[in-house]
Amino acid sequence: MKQPSAAVPAAPIDAAHRPLPWWQVAGYGAGDAANNVAFTTTTMFLLVYYTDVAGISAAAAGTLLLVVRIFDAFADVFAGRVVDAAKVTRWGKFRPFIAFGSIPLLILAFLSFQVPAVGQSGMLVYAYLTYAGMGLAYSLVNIPYGSMAAAMTQVSGDRAKLAAARVVGATLVSAALGTFVSPLLKAGADLQGIFTTVLLVAIVIGFALYMVCFFTARERVQRPVARVSLRDSLRSVGRNKPLLLLMLSSVLFLSAFLALNTVQLFYIRDVLRAPGLFPVLALIQLVLTFAFVAVMPSLVRRFGKKTLYMAFAGLVVVGGLIVWLAPHSTPAVGFIGLVISLLGVLANNVVVFALEADTVEYGEWKTGVRSEGSIYAVFSFTRKCGQAIGGGIAGWGLALGGYVAGAAQQSDRALGGIQTTAGLVPAVLSLLALIVMLAYPLTDQVHADIVDEIRIRRETGRIPVVLEEQLERETGSHPGRQTPPDGSTR
Repeated sequence: MKQPSAAVPAAPIDAAHRPLPWWQVAGYGAGDAANNVAFTTTTMFLLVYYTDVAGISAAAAGTLLLVVRIFDAFADVFAGRVVDAAKVTRWGKFRPFIAFGSIPLLILAFLSFQVPAVGQSGMLVYAYLTYAGMGLAYSLVNIPYGSMAAAMTQVSGDRAKLAAARVVGATLVSAALGTFVSPLLKAGADLQGIFTTVLLVAIVIGFALYMVCFFTARERVQRPVARVSLRDSLRSVGRNKPLLLLMLSSVLFLSAFLALNTVQLFYIRDVLRAPGLFPVLALIQLVLTFAFVAVMPSLVRRFGKKTLYMAFAGLVVVGGLIVWLAPHSTPAVGFIGLVISLLGVLANNVVVFALEADTVEYGEWKTGVRSEGSIYAVFSFTRKCGQAIGGGIAGWGLALGGYVAGAAQQSDRALGGIQTTAGLVPAVLSLLALIVMLAYPLTDQVHADIVDEIRIRRETGRIPVVLEEQLERETGSHPGRQTPPDGSTR
């Protein structure tokens, strides 16, 4: 006969389970705003800069985005190992990376928009070096930043708040760029001067936001301070089924998102021929983001993160098909499709990082190893692969359509290439991402049970039978019969 649930011991609420104060949530969001000063600026404008300012061909620029972002993906894995090997300082384990890595990152973002006129080969060498350098610096800041969410709280609702704060920070930056920068990028304008000014301002704002994050975020989850070996980290990742499925889905979804995000400017400017829609779209994104932040905790409690992730991916499918099928003569229809797609992207990004944070506890429950850095690094690795594929698709889509840089009017074939890249490609990739998540086993209830068992292991050194049987039945895994890497009994 099963033991009654009352046999599971209770515990006082520790710091990791207390509600996060609003200022820590807001400060964490400021960190992703700072990240996106570099990241979103490059994803939105670097292809335009390379083609219309530097004079690099669209095909070469697309290949550059693919190659460098794949390099970035491996840089994430390297950064994850650096983070896991780092010691816990008086500032915590993750915050020092934010303090000391921010300036190199922001400077390299500025240099990426300063390609010298030294011939096609020389410009490509410079572009590869500066963008790859920025990617490495970004990994050494973003991996510890993303890992920090799992170290700030173990409360599912608060993790949703942190994920929402990330999206708010990123969207504020995206809205500012769309409102104040995109309308300036017209044919005949001094684009080099515009980008130089924008990036200088970005350095100042980005550094200030990083400092806000550094001084407000706190790491509250107690964990072993012993270093985790590469073998243990890889084992923890390899046996983490929810993480592996989330990684595969994220590759597909990020490919869709980056293809859309990179070609969005071309779609509004050249296909819809309505540059006045840039600030409108930015305002809509901003309003939708705050609306999602307000309702997301209640949506998570009612439907769960997995269900919401799949529903939001479905919105991208619907919006992408509208963008692809909308006739050029009715820009309002295409714009509505674009808004629906971006709605799905924004909402999806609110929950995806909360899902990733949950897989940290699953890995610890499964193997006895807690490695926030490596788990976030491999998750970010797959997202960077998706970004690489999406960026490559954007450049190649323009090239295959016959896009002519700086032309006042593109050919019908070029417009069709832009429309397909902004609509059909994201729709298909998002549908595949949705299908993958059907097999994702880590529901919110399963995660809560896993956190309970980890606590009981640490406090009592034994595994409660009721909880063990329930978790084995729900996930198909047996957590209690492995020996942790340190050889101890848990």
